[in-house]
Amino acid sequence: MMPETDRRIRGIGPAGRKDSMITAIVGANWGDEGKGKITDMFACEADIVIRFQGGANAGHTIINPYGKFALHQLPSGVFNKNTVNIIGNGVALNIPSLVREIGQITQNGVPAPRLMVSDRTQIVMPYHILLDQYEEDRLSERQFGSTRSGIAPFYSDKYAKIGFQVCELFDEKALWEKLHAVCEYKNALIVHLYHKPALDPDALLEELAGYRESIRPYVADVRTFLRDAVREDRQILLEGQLGALRDPDFGIYPFTTSSSPLAGYGCVGAGLPPYRIGRIVAVTKAYSSAVGAGAFTSEIFGPDAEQLRRLGGDAGEFGATTGRPRRMGWFDCVATRYGCEVQGATEAVLTAIDVLGYLDRIPVCTGYEIDGTRTDTFPVTGLLNRAKPVLEWLPGWKTDLRGMTRWEDLPAEAKAYVAFIEQRIGVPIRMVSTGPRREEIIYR
Repeated sequence: MMPETDRRIRGIGPAGRKDSMITAIVGANWGDEGKGKITDMFACEADIVIRFQGGANAGHTIINPYGKFALHQLPSGVFNKNTVNIIGNGVALNIPSLVREIGQITQNGVPAPRLMVSDRTQIVMPYHILLDQYEEDRLSERQFGSTRSGIAPFYSDKYAKIGFQVCELFDEKALWEKLHAVCEYKNALIVHLYHKPALDPDALLEELAGYRESIRPYVADVRTFLRDAVREDRQILLEGQLGALRDPDFGIYPFTTSSSPLAGYGCVGAGLPPYRIGRIVAVTKAYSSAVGAGAFTSEIFGPDAEQLRRLGGDAGEFGATTGRPRRMGWFDCVATRYGCEVQGATEAVLTAIDVLGYLDRIPVCTGYEIDGTRTDTFPVTGLLNRAKPVLEWLPGWKTDLRGMTRWEDLPAEAKAYVAFIEQRIGVPIRMVSTGPRREEIIYR
């Protein structure tokens, strides 16, 4: 029988009854924390897994009995045949990318997923991707480090009220009229600012007809479905993309994403009552990594960064979507505590501790020095750009931790490292990941 402590950690109440609260799995940092594995684990017990924001601009790497996968839009519950997977209204839906992703997993032996796409979800249009590329090229060395997936132009149009919801694909006359109006506006920008060929609305309409047929089997009234699921106390898991420091309000603006990766946005991006989100699991790595531009106070360079990047995970530290080498750094207590706070984390998961086994001493960033003054409060961007890391050094364990599953088997130095971070971030670390595979986990 599972120990009572593990039963609580895994979200199962006394006598085997599942807790009815909604759980959110979110990132405490810049993204790249290892959320995919953790969501995959939690999804085994979930009735419903929901992606509530972001798009194909980031990915979750998952290793399970089916193989190794990088999911970009599909929720991580697709590997469980009894789980309903939902793409919520807050997602930037790239339909061709989603279709390719479904094909990739099914071709590798995964059963066709039980997938629902909200009829209120908005579509990444072909010109969103073009505009993203054109703008990054125009900015040159001043660019924001975009993945060029169309995300910023997509969300700009959504809030300018010229986006296209999935349901609009099924009214061709209204779609044609709106598309012509939007193209007139977009072409003024494309031709006169970027000096690129104008959009052809008739060609776009034909392309959208293909979108309509490929997405048709999955489109549903998700809001009503989730209303009923909440009333029935079904197990619901919210899956966040990226991390707290990429939030457009509380992150390292303007080097952020264009949707909110905070657990609180899950209510909006999925259509759920906020009072039902009772468990918020913030994922953070035992060191730091980031893809894209912006302040990264604990960043390291040269051979130290290259060694950490090479050892980080089965395939090293490279973006799941772009393949770009990740920027590397030591664990940042200031940024992670802040990330847990803005996420409203009830607990944390520390991943990739096995990677640090090569170090005699392990640096940890415990504060920032800004203009000669030390602080342990995460600042706004202008001050963050001037911050220098204040490091403390903890003893390494010089032992291979890969695959360990019992807390008592960890070396004393590794336990002390976890305890030190837990005290500094102010959130209990309930799980410690010792490798990328689903079973490589320690429950505390």
